[in-house]
Amino acid sequence: MQALREIQGYGFFFFTVFLVIVLYSYCYHLYKSERTGRRNYEKYSNLVLKDDLSDEILESVSTSKNVKKES
Repeated sequence: MQALREIQGYGFFFFTVFLVIVLYSYCYHLYKSERTGRRNYEKYSNLVLKDDLSDEILESVSTSKNVKKES
């Protein structure tokens, strides 16, 4: 029973470390995307405030996939 508790403790520790690494990686991804200009996450924060049908679209969808399907 004691060995099972130790394995459970080690599992919890390593899983917590893994989740922290994933969280920091995701934060770095968001930071890098915003810094390089690939995506502006600031405008997504206004999505809740500007959700009316008459509001402008945040991002246009690329039509290259639609063109490939039609060809």
